[in-house]
Amino acid sequence: MYENLAIVGATGAVGRLIRQLLEERKFPYKTIKFLASKRSAGTEITFNGTTHTVEELTPESFEGVDIAIGSTPDETAAEFAPWAVKAGCIVIDESGYWRMKEDVPLVVPEVNPEAVQNHKGIISSPNCSTTQMVVAMKPLHEAGKIKRVVVSTYQATSGAGVVGEEDLVEGAKAVLNGESYTNKAFAHQIAFNLIPQIGSEKYEGYTSEEMKMVYETQKIFGDESIKVCPTCVRVPVTNCHSETIMVETERPISPAEARELFEKTDGITVVDNLGAGEYPMPKDCSNKNDVFIGRIRKDISCENGLTFWCVSDNLRKGAATNAVQIAELLVRSQAAV
Repeated sequence: MYENLAIVGATGAVGRLIRQLLEERKFPYKTIKFLASKRSAGTEITFNGTTHTVEELTPESFEGVDIAIGSTPDETAAEFAPWAVKAGCIVIDESGYWRMKEDVPLVVPEVNPEAVQNHKGIISSPNCSTTQMVVAMKPLHEAGKIKRVVVSTYQATSGAGVVGEEDLVEGAKAVLNGESYTNKAFAHQIAFNLIPQIGSEKYEGYTSEEMKMVYETQKIFGDESIKVCPTCVRVPVTNCHSETIMVETERPISPAEARELFEKTDGITVVDNLGAGEYPMPKDCSNKNDVFIGRIRKDISCENGLTFWCVSDNLRKGAATNAVQIAELLVRSQAAV
C-alpha cells in the first residue's frame, strides 16, 4: 500500500498548501515526514493535530517512504528524485526539471489520468499556466479536436514566490509614497505596471515560460500537431493566473455547446453572465481548487474558433492541488488492483 508519505520542500509556500490539502482531503496515510533544506531543518510544524519536526533532506530520507511530493527548485529536484527512486519511492515532482524527460509522465488528473501508469518512479506536475489551460481544453478537444490555441496569460506575482508578492506590495507602497524600492524578484517595477516577459529568451522571441506552455500541452495530450501561440505577462495581482484562450477546432463548437461541455467537466466552474457583470476574477477564485471559465463566445475572426476567459489559483490547482490529486490517483489505482 502507498501509506508512507514524505513532503519535500515542506516549509515553502506550495509545501504549506500541500500539507493543508492533505488534511482537507483526508488523504490516507500511515506515516508522514516533512523534509526541507538544512536551513529549515528543525522547524516544528503541526499536521493533523500532531507536531512534527522538519528533517533535513538527505539520500537516506526516503527509506520506507512510498510516495514523496516535492516542491523544490529544479536543481534540488534533479538531486533528490533519484535518491527517492533508488529507495523504492514514487516521486510527484512540482519542479520544471523532470517535465519534458521522455520517460517521465506529465500529469493533470482531469486530462490524462491514465499517464500515471507509465511512471518509472517519477511523475511530473506541469507549469501552473499550462495546467489551467489544458483542463479547459480537454472537453473541447474531445468534442471537436483542437488544432490551434492562442493564449495570453496574466500571471500573479505569487508565481514568483514570496519575494514576488513583496515586490508588488512594498513596491506599491513606495510608488504611492514617492519613495524608491529595489525589486527582489522582477527586473522591472511590477506595481502599477505589466511586464511582458516571464522567463528567459528561448526561441524565436518566445520566453521559457511561453515555450513550456507549447511543449507541455503537446506532451499532456500526446499530440504534437496542436499548435500553441502563447504570450505570458506578469501583472500586479497577488494570486491567481488569468488567461484569454482562443481555440480553433476541426469541427465548430458553439458557445452554448462549449458552456455545456465545461459545466459537465470535473474541476471546472463556469461563471458566465456578461450582462450581469459575472465572470471569473482573481479575487473570487483565490484559495479554490477549480479552474473557472467565463466570457465564452465565438471567435469572430476564425471560422471554427471559440474564445473564453480562464482563471485559476496558481498555487492550488497550478501546483499543490494537482500534486495531491496525482497522489490520490496512485492510491486509487493501487486499490483497484
